[in-house]
Amino acid sequence: MEQQIRVPAVPVPLRPLNRPADWSVDGDGALTLGAGPGTDLFSDPGGPDRFANAPALIGRVEGDFVLTARVTTGLAATYDAGVLLLYAGEDNWAKLCLEVSPQGAPTVVSVVTRGVSDDCNGLTLDSGEAWLRVARVGPAYAFHASTDGGFWHLVRYFALTAGTEAGPGPAPGQVPEVGFLAQSPTGAGNTVRFSDIECAPRTLADLRGGG
Repeated sequence: MEQQIRVPAVPVPLRPLNRPADWSVDGDGALTLGAGPGTDLFSDPGGPDRFANAPALIGRVEGDFVLTARVTTGLAATYDAGVLLLYAGEDNWAKLCLEVSPQGAPTVVSVVTRGVSDDCNGLTLDSGEAWLRVARVGPAYAFHASTDGGFWHLVRYFALTAGTEAGPGPAPGQVPEVGFLAQSPTGAGNTVRFSDIECAPRTLADLRGGG
């Protein structure tokens, strides 16, 4: 039987995608997730490199929803990241990251993969802490980031295409799973704390208004 993990603020059980180095849920409902060295989720559009060993905890939330979390991580090595993940299959997924850039700066990064990954850097931050948000709006998804949990910057608005019985993407009638990921592609490992987690069945009315 597949292991099921409960995070109090998330209304569905989560399953592990790859095995975390460690994980725990504390009395405040915060999730701590550890990634080992050389862990990543990325399919390079410019070459053959493909990585799919970053640990995540994910579950399927039906209908429109908003998932937010305060993400805190040490960001010790390049591309260390704490991530909110949408996962529709090994070739069809998206991630919103608080990640350390090659310049050593904490950065909000988004990646959407449809066979191969794209890679887009957004806000540059002053510390290894940010609020990240993923929202489902009908067939589309929105990524937002905030430095204070109050005003939200739109990072990305996109769709993950539905799959077929033989093709990539979620099975017909299903929506992608959503959850939490940690990665350390070039480092010795990375521990991420997701606190102030909220997962609510609601529809964002204004994707670009900051609210």
